[in-house]
Amino acid sequence: MIALGSDHGGLALKQHVMKYLDAHGLAYKDYGCYTSESCDYPDFGRAAAEAVASGECDRGIVVCTTGIGISIAANKVKGIRCALCSEPLSAEMTRRHNNANMLAMGGGLIGNNMADKILDAFLNTEFEGGRHQRRIDKLEP
Repeated sequence: MIALGSDHGGLALKQHVMKYLDAHGLAYKDYGCYTSESCDYPDFGRAAAEAVASGECDRGIVVCTTGIGISIAANKVKGIRCALCSEPLSAEMTRRHNNANMLAMGGGLIGNNMADKILDAFLNTEFEGGRHQRRIDKLEP
């Protein structure tokens, strides 16, 4: 299960992500927002991150206008490693080396075709483990 969250600035891209997930047969839960009315990204970034941290969801994808604010909000939740990615190589490497459990994207910066490539990389890349696990262990207090 994939946790989703966005603010109003990321709503359109989040809706595209939902179509992508539906087309690939991947289950998700949407933690909001649900309209284009102005709202606050920390509320929805935190809700999605808490679902991942609790184990209710395996991974999360969050979107705001730039992806910056919502990634910061998600990373405030213990156990979350949310990476802001704007191209597929970063999405691949954050899974491979950082075992990122959440992806953030900027709805005002990324088009649907690029988002699809980022999603492909993030969702289909496995963590390498090994020396990378030692480094991840140092991230938790």
